[in-house]
Amino acid sequence: MTALDAPIVNIEGQLVALGPLRREHIPLYLRWINDFGTTRMLGLPPRPMTLEQETAWYERAAVDDAGTMFTIYERATGRPIGNCGLHEVDHHNRRTDVGIMIGEPDARGHGLGTEAMRLLLDYAFTVTGLHSVMLTVFEYNLAGRRCYEKVGFREIGRRRESRWYNGRFWDEISMDILASEFESPVLRRLLEPEGEKLRS
Repeated sequence: MTALDAPIVNIEGQLVALGPLRREHIPLYLRWINDFGTTRMLGLPPRPMTLEQETAWYERAAVDDAGTMFTIYERATGRPIGNCGLHEVDHHNRRTDVGIMIGEPDARGHGLGTEAMRLLLDYAFTVTGLHSVMLTVFEYNLAGRRCYEKVGFREIGRRRESRWYNGRFWDEISMDILASEFESPVLRRLLEPEGEKLRS
């Protein structure tokens, strides 16, 4: 891979890095969103998505000032493995909702999603200055719930039996985390003012 082929990244962790959405990845994003095993965790109805629909999603997301979307890259290989982002950022109240999707099945279960979520929270709190971050996860998504708990999310409520899946109703679980409950793993050091660096 040449320097020109290497993905642009904004935030680097140990296992993953986050970078901007890329138009050339639209076919990859399309493959992910057409995997019913993936989308069942997102609450999307199991239906085929066309290239035109995914391109329209990309065109909206790429210029959306109310949110910030990232591509998740596996650092060991440089391959894109998923997406994550802030949705409908409310700057007045300093809050947002977040979401994540690991699109490559073989990238699940290795801590990559957990680190990606930690880096996303670092961006939300350290760069954007938000105070409260929230998400919704379905009761049957045990791996997702473990991931969110590891990075510090706490359950704050449930909408009971509100998600029909695989022949029964499941709860939708709301979870949140505050800036005061999170310690920056990367960006606080990276963005520290020069005067502060001299004192330390």
